[in-house]
Amino acid sequence: MATTIPPLAPPTVPMPRVAPEGDAHASWYGRVLGWTVTGGPPAQLATGIRFDVLELPSDAGAALLRRPVPTGPVAVMGRRMRFLVAAGSAEELDGLLDWLEWGGVALDLTALGAGGRITAPAPPGHPGESPRGAAVWLRPPEQGCEALLPALPGPGRAAGPARGPDLVRLVAAAATECHRARLGRRTKGVRQPLAFS
Repeated sequence: MATTIPPLAPPTVPMPRVAPEGDAHASWYGRVLGWTVTGGPPAQLATGIRFDVLELPSDAGAALLRRPVPTGPVAVMGRRMRFLVAAGSAEELDGLLDWLEWGGVALDLTALGAGGRITAPAPPGHPGESPRGAAVWLRPPEQGCEALLPALPGPGRAAGPARGPDLVRLVAAAATECHRARLGRRTKGVRQPLAFS
């Protein structure tokens, strides 16, 4: 007795996978900027390799952006603003704050360096709605921007346009704005005494 075998159906080939938006963002950072992307979703940018990050409250960061202090790329996420600085700068923050006589003052000014990471904002020019509180660029990065990030001047070299912004001036201005913002938050809602002339 012969058994009849039904004809084989053509193999089903899955449709090509469309990369989620986060993957597209991660590939842009690696392909265009050459930055190290880790984890996800959302994609994370590794600090301490191509750049470090100076992080402060967004109200202090907004005031800092209004000052005539040159900066590099700047991102905001929630209530924190992130200023990209030269790799290795995170290690200098505590010493700079002491030297600038801000040591021991609670500023809410931190730095992320080797081993750290930040959430990758949507690349500049990529359409799409960012959810509330998502990381976004205020001053986006460009290819090769690492050479012009705020840094300490090297031995025998002054800071200036040929080298990029001065890290000392940026930290001094950031510390001042962090302190002002902290005092402003503490006195908000506190009734001020009347001034008499």
